[in-house]
Amino acid sequence: MKRRIPLIMAFGVLLPLCTPVLLVLAQEMPSDYQEVLKFLDRKGDYKDNVLKVNLPRNDLKVNISGTATPTPFGFGGWIAMTKGKGGQDVMMGDVVLLQEEVNPVMSALLDNGLDVTALHNHFFWEDPRIFFMHIHGHGKAIDLAHKVKPAIDLMGHVTSSAAPSKNSPSADPPAQGALDTAKVASIVGHAGEQAGPVYKITLGRDDLSVKEMGATINSRMGLNTWAAFYGSNEDAEVAGDVAMKEAEITEVLKALRKNGLNVVAIHHHMTTAHPTVIFLHYWGRGPAEKLATGFRAALDELGKGGGSNKSRY
Repeated sequence: MKRRIPLIMAFGVLLPLCTPVLLVLAQEMPSDYQEVLKFLDRKGDYKDNVLKVNLPRNDLKVNISGTATPTPFGFGGWIAMTKGKGGQDVMMGDVVLLQEEVNPVMSALLDNGLDVTALHNHFFWEDPRIFFMHIHGHGKAIDLAHKVKPAIDLMGHVTSSAAPSKNSPSADPPAQGALDTAKVASIVGHAGEQAGPVYKITLGRDDLSVKEMGATINSRMGLNTWAAFYGSNEDAEVAGDVAMKEAEITEVLKALRKNGLNVVAIHHHMTTAHPTVIFLHYWGRGPAEKLATGFRAALDELGKGGGSNKSRY
């Protein structure tokens, strides 16, 4: 005959074993994190010593390849905080943005002392176009909340005036012809090459010793910064790429945004080369002299060795 263990005795043995697990799951949220949620007027939770603040884009109706797609499928942005050394918090996040929101939100983050560490897409064939921006900062929890709130408040409230409609005059291509390339080269400080209607300036990062499998990675291998100009002196376009050390990213972003240039991507091109090099892509339209000045401002931030986004271990 099998021996039966009384149910009450079984519970008496099991409950003490379960209690620590229940305590972990019911982790109490620190008061400063409660204050963050209240200040941001957002919902969130506290688990594994991390405050997660939810920033879902419930205001967007997204179709992917013609299929209506719910917010939880991939449009739920967030910021997170956890305790670091010296009473400082580390904040990271991933915010979901419409195309026209990207650069105003980026400027709001940079102007308030936060870093933007990546900008990219997650989907093809989505309507409207969606971009994902990763953010980073150090400081007291409530101070970080104050710094990030202006950017959060812009989400859903940026007009699309920066993106001209196909029928507007500004949507027409820049007029070809009278682009003073000598003036552009003088402002940038480097000469370029003419390829049809496009004038392109390419600069290597000879100050960096980048290696892979013992090979030197130079400008011809893709370790370069460039700007392509097209149009006239009065109405031109510029597009390009900037190769940066990790510590240079924030200051380069600030320089581009202060000069009215739009940042369209921040990512890796080389995942196994050392040291790590990050690349950003940018675009702008306006008088050629103004565009060249913006590019030069970004160049001036390269090679300084400073920056606010150095790792703090």
